[in-house]
Amino acid sequence: MAEVQAPEPAAGKAGWGRTGRRLFWPGGLSARLLVLTTLFVALAGVFILPPALAAFERNWLLDRVRAAELASLATEVAPDRVVSEKLSAQLLAGAGVETVAIQSRGLRRLVLQGPRRDEAPYLVDLREQAVSSWLLAPFQTLSAGDDRAVRVIAEPRFREEAEFIEVVAPHAPLKGELKAYLWQLIFTTLFVAGLAGALVFLSLNFFLVRPMQRITRAMERFRADPDDPAAHLDPSGRRDEIGRAEIELDRMQADLRVALASRARLAALGEAVAKINHDLRNMLTSAQMASERLAAVPDPRVAQALPRLERALDRAVRLASDVLAYGKTQEAPPAPVPVDLPRALADAAEEGRLTDRPEGVLFVCDVASGVLVEADPDQLHRILVNLMRNAREAIEAVVPPRSGVVRAGWRRDGEADVIVLADNGPGLSERARERLFQPFAGSGRPDGAGLGLAIARELVQGHGGELVMAATGPAGSVFEIHLPAAGARIARRNRPEG
Repeated sequence: MAEVQAPEPAAGKAGWGRTGRRLFWPGGLSARLLVLTTLFVALAGVFILPPALAAFERNWLLDRVRAAELASLATEVAPDRVVSEKLSAQLLAGAGVETVAIQSRGLRRLVLQGPRRDEAPYLVDLREQAVSSWLLAPFQTLSAGDDRAVRVIAEPRFREEAEFIEVVAPHAPLKGELKAYLWQLIFTTLFVAGLAGALVFLSLNFFLVRPMQRITRAMERFRADPDDPAAHLDPSGRRDEIGRAEIELDRMQADLRVALASRARLAALGEAVAKINHDLRNMLTSAQMASERLAAVPDPRVAQALPRLERALDRAVRLASDVLAYGKTQEAPPAPVPVDLPRALADAAEEGRLTDRPEGVLFVCDVASGVLVEADPDQLHRILVNLMRNAREAIEAVVPPRSGVVRAGWRRDGEADVIVLADNGPGLSERARERLFQPFAGSGRPDGAGLGLAIARELVQGHGGELVMAATGPAGSVFEIHLPAAGARIARRNRPEG
């Protein structure tokens, strides 16, 4: 399919279309503004042309009528109101007309008369002229032949007793002057359009196009190299849409740099985990073999501690097997079963290095025996261990040291089981609270990776619940794990869709 060529005519036509668009519709915003402004001003000039031409033609005809009316006054002082043919020709030539007639008291009188024409002139009545005929008259004049004449009727100005004055004028001079005026209007319109387009272009280019080009160049450089210092856009301080776009672009670049840094750290972490995963599994396998040999030791203390060791090793092996898949994809969906909550809390407290003795961080369980929650046992264990380990490390970091306590509780809140973990640590800072559940950003300790709370929240949300920080401050922090109760989960599962 890649070797098939289109026919030459079709290819040439398509290429012409692309070339035509480039020639007559430029791609740059500046050039488009210039072309559009010029076109709009020229279009406005097109709408001005008809009334301007109509007014010019009316004034030209009125000038001829007034000149003819003044010329006709010479007959009033002539003997018997009759002038010679020579004087009549001179008066008509001076007025630029061929015939002058006046109607007074219902009688029409031919005052001055030139040579007769074979073709009857067309009529223009300036007394009662409709707007449509007034606008179309110049175009009729321009399209008519040069050998025709125009008959004009108008109100008299110098003869009070006259009803109207009528003149016949040659058509060619009117057509010639109308053409000259038309070209003058066209050149003036084009000049004004070009000047207006240039002014608008320069103004918009300074206030709009250049700032947009600056933003565009910053975006292109940032896309090519996010770490390039030239890709950073310093907001200009404008308070219009351009200024807002600059501020939002600056914020977006900052957020993307943080996200790219987090992604790079995740990639490095995944690569490191991939390298140590094989050795870690071998070490855990050796530990499992050692635990199997310990099972043969007839010591009651060994028999008592061995089940916990085996469970911890099993969890570690499963975690090592799934760590790569977890880094590449999402967590596996949970498989909720009834879990003994006091037992799960005790196992998590032991792995989180909480004790029941005053010399360490004390763990107090206020959950009554027999309380069951619906959860995936392994994932619930990871959630509780992350929260308890964070609480212990926060308490141990207090200077001067204090007696640390982590207290676990439970309550039923509607259709949810709420597991409450409270500590008497120093609380979280404002910066840590803003990015509490963001990977690599929500740690409250300088040496923390910020993954524990993010992983715990993701696991809780996989159960259809939510992990929230209920309180924090100098007196300590309180986290709540909201898990759907067994009845609520079954009701949602059986609820019809739609």
